[in-house]
Amino acid sequence: MSDDLIKTVRGFIAQHVRDTELTDDHDIFATGSVSSLFAVQLVMWVERTFGISVQPADLDIENFRTVNDVVRFVEDRRTAAPV
Repeated sequence: MSDDLIKTVRGFIAQHVRDTELTDDHDIFATGSVSSLFAVQLVMWVERTFGISVQPADLDIENFRTVNDVVRFVEDRRTAAPV
């Protein structure tokens, strides 16, 4: 995992987490750290920031639950993207 990618994702999520210290494995949805609207914001941010098209099949909470999940998702999409 790229340190820059981790820092970028952590920084964005940290701006929206309420009442908790964010770790890279902190489940932001299970703990109520963010609102449900944030899921939409997060997906849109990932698309804009990383130039990735998030498909309907990608809209699984497991792809966006933690900083590490988002980083893995971005890395997987970058690897799968046609060159």
